[in-house]
Amino acid sequence: MTLPHEAETAAPESGPERSPAGPGGAGSASGRSPQGAERTAAAPSDAENRSAPEETPRRAPGPAEAPTPGEATTTKADHAKPAKPAKPAKPAAGVRRGRKAFWLALALLATLLLLALVSAGTGAYRIPTADVLASAQHRLGLGGAPLDRVGESVLWNVRLPRVVLALLVGASLGCAGALMQGVFGNPLAEPGVIGISAGAAVGAVAAIGLGLSFFGNWTITVCAFVAGLITVSSVYLLSRNGGKTEVVTLILTGIAVNAFAGALIGLFVFFADSGQVNQITFWQLGSLAQATWPKVLAVLPCAVAGLLVAPFYARRLDLLSLGERPARHLGIDVERLRLALILVVALLTAAAVAVAGVITFIGLLVPHLLRMANGPGHRFLVPGSALAGAVVLVVGDLAARTLAQPAELPLGVLTALIGSPFFFWLLRRTRRKQGGWA
Repeated sequence: MTLPHEAETAAPESGPERSPAGPGGAGSASGRSPQGAERTAAAPSDAENRSAPEETPRRAPGPAEAPTPGEATTTKADHAKPAKPAKPAKPAAGVRRGRKAFWLALALLATLLLLALVSAGTGAYRIPTADVLASAQHRLGLGGAPLDRVGESVLWNVRLPRVVLALLVGASLGCAGALMQGVFGNPLAEPGVIGISAGAAVGAVAAIGLGLSFFGNWTITVCAFVAGLITVSSVYLLSRNGGKTEVVTLILTGIAVNAFAGALIGLFVFFADSGQVNQITFWQLGSLAQATWPKVLAVLPCAVAGLLVAPFYARRLDLLSLGERPARHLGIDVERLRLALILVVALLTAAAVAVAGVITFIGLLVPHLLRMANGPGHRFLVPGSALAGAVVLVVGDLAARTLAQPAELPLGVLTALIGSPFFFWLLRRTRRKQGGWA
């Protein structure tokens, strides 16, 4: 008599239903049903699974196996096709940004020329734009026709010196602001905010109050340059901590420098006579009302020299924006670069303060507007800030002498009224991005 479990054990050895897995396979497991053995036999083995993907690519597809037009294929070539158009993405973006910078610079230049013509003809004595162009053509020997005696005197002795001076001062302040923000690596750096304009004004006021004239027409400019250089060097040294410039320290240093400069200016006012007091008040408020061609010629070399030198440092400023250590690894002498740019900033600020007094927020407002329009690259930012600064100051001067006719608003007061709200917004935006002041 055969027991049930003996019958189950003997069945695979003699019957035709023997498991193809052989001894030790899935079909020889004790207690496994025939249906389970069939399912196990029907499943491919691990060796067959491993060999299947290797054999498929080696076999050439036959004609009958060619994919139909509606079928999707997954070959390596098809996977590589979508990646090819993505390679020129960066050059295309660079080309688009370069074109945008070109058209933006062209628009700024055209706007500046148009505003200069309008400003030259606007005032208590109205001169049409066509007459301004005709007079300029006549002076250049290109035809045209001169104005009457009063019109020629107003245009060439009053209006045009003021317009040219506004161009130089605005370009100097805008360019100085872009350079300072690149040197300090700080979006809040600006000649007026951190006290450099006030320091340069101390030098100019000292020259007025002490009656200095050892350089002739250049005396005020030289004194403003020396005082501005001392101020910017002091701000740079006092705001450095651990190899970097701190935002809070920079602002507090600017507050201290402005307070000290204000005290010195007040001291010179106390000891000055009435004529000198009027001149010192002019420096404090900022104005272009006393613009003359000799003043333009006195400040022109400093402003032009600074504006021509500044764009050559654009690439090194881009590298410096990566950080001091990466810039050094890329071959930039950081300290020499900072020293050179501090001299350029002092030169531009002295040129502006020597003829226009303290005019703030131009160097803060203009570079940020251009960064919003075209990004942080200094190749466009430095010359673009000069153009945009000239545009802003020409508009500001036009508003200062037309909004309260026949009186004239101080230009420095007007720019501070417009720039202060922007500074508050920028301060809050910077704090929000950094997550608080550390």
